[in-house]
Amino acid sequence: MGFRFKFTIFGSKFESLHMRFLIISIISLFFLFLVEPVKGQYFNGGIMAGVAGTQVAGDTYSGFHKAGIYAGGFVNLQISQRSIFQLELEFFQKGSRKNPNYEEDDFDQYLFRVNYIEMPVLYQFIIHERLKLEIGPSLGFLTGYYEEKDYYEIKGGNRPARVTLQINAGMYVSFTQRLMFNLRTNNSLLNIRSDNATGDVLRIIPGNYGQFNDCLVMSIVYQFKDAW
Repeated sequence: MGFRFKFTIFGSKFESLHMRFLIISIISLFFLFLVEPVKGQYFNGGIMAGVAGTQVAGDTYSGFHKAGIYAGGFVNLQISQRSIFQLELEFFQKGSRKNPNYEEDDFDQYLFRVNYIEMPVLYQFIIHERLKLEIGPSLGFLTGYYEEKDYYEIKGGNRPARVTLQINAGMYVSFTQRLMFNLRTNNSLLNIRSDNATGDVLRIIPGNYGQFNDCLVMSIVYQFKDAW
């Protein structure tokens, strides 16, 4: 039997206090782009909305078959000609889906829909005025979930973790000075369930077994100020 252990780095008091702090911090930062910029620095902000193709690694149902809503806002600070730091606050719907295939006598059905308020902190590198790359972590705070198997709701059991940690990587393509397209991957680093379960997979860290959200996000982004 392999060695497994469970990461429990977020207690209930931590979750409550830090969620309030982060929400207040993000909301406050949205007003910074209205302030006169510091010499050599440039604040901007905006909104984004799109759709995510999602799956849960380790739930035995592979494939990005679950579509989810993705929407939020951001504020960023350009600190040099090539570098931008960006903070975001977004609603992010993830999960997993398995539809039956009656033609092949496959009657198995499953749906897992899980909603988060997610807060990414990203570094962006400007390759060209119309192309940027990005990478950075994000915290996700559970706001609700629904799970069913063969059309019967699953209650209790192995609930989703209340706080999750992700890594994000992506790119921006600008259509105009304010309108952009964003393509991004969003992948869990820690178990998204409260406990380990049959089918758990290993991710990155030795002993880090669990289920993990994997998402591919496509969104349209609108900036409040011109990008160049």
